[in-house]
Amino acid sequence: MKRREFIAATAALLVSPRHLRAQATPRRIGYLGGTLTWPKVLEAWRARLRDHGWIEGKNLIVDYRYFEGHAERIPALVAELVALKPDLLLATNPQAAVALKSATDNIPIVFVSVADPVGLGLVQSLSRPGGNITGVATMVPEDFLAKRVQLLQELVVGASKIALLVNPGNQMHRLIVAQYVSGTARKLGVTLLTVEATTPEEIDVAFASAAAQHADAIVDIGDTLTIQQAPRVVALAAKHRLPATYLFRQSANEGGLTVYGPDLADLFRRAADYVDKILKGTKPSQLPVEQPTKFELVINMKTAKALGLTVPPSLLVSADEVIE
Repeated sequence: MKRREFIAATAALLVSPRHLRAQATPRRIGYLGGTLTWPKVLEAWRARLRDHGWIEGKNLIVDYRYFEGHAERIPALVAELVALKPDLLLATNPQAAVALKSATDNIPIVFVSVADPVGLGLVQSLSRPGGNITGVATMVPEDFLAKRVQLLQELVVGASKIALLVNPGNQMHRLIVAQYVSGTARKLGVTLLTVEATTPEEIDVAFASAAAQHADAIVDIGDTLTIQQAPRVVALAAKHRLPATYLFRQSANEGGLTVYGPDLADLFRRAADYVDKILKGTKPSQLPVEQPTKFELVINMKTAKALGLTVPPSLLVSADEVIE
């Protein structure tokens, strides 16, 4: 190769998009969660980012912040992340999403694990989110609550009174109680009573209240508090002999009777797709909010036997996992 051709080829290589990305200043993400993300779920997110060419420590910096169930810490953590001037913010629960949206209207935000972003006022609609925020919703609240209650009705024959364990400090829980509980109760012909907990100690009181009101079973609506306190919640359900259904797989691993909820690993993988598109120039307002397409049904047979329950064959066949 002639000297002039060699210089031209080398120059072309140096200005290629791949080389420019390798040499460019790393992009920055501020990550706000309620509790440490489960390793399997976090790795699903990171692996998908790597698929898109984003590698932490090389061309991507991620600043992780968790409020660990202490909502009073959220404002300070949000201020820290915004001050770092990230290219994008990621919220992994409703409280984080609402706080981040209130803090900035110019930094792009992606949320995941938010049940009803329209009801919370995060987006104008699923198809046209508007503003600087979009992401992956967790569920359609009314239909999903009904399915969780129906699951308990199948497991507990004759169940007519079911308690809902809610955290009034969670905006999503307040929305569910206000808009969906009475309709679900009428639709399924059951009494739905709410018991509340905002601290670990109040979880004990909530279960005692459910038992005192003669609830036949209980639904853990699911949020940062009960994720962190999963062993405590499962132990209290066993103590009061209350068949319970939970939102996330970890509770079944701790001994919870059954879990029916979205596949979190899949949601985080899809959130990584949003991150990639936004970092490459797409505006959040141009990306419709997506809903879950994969749900997990997990049944703990050991717990079912301890409660004297017979699990219908139809449930066993449809379960994604049966823990023996």
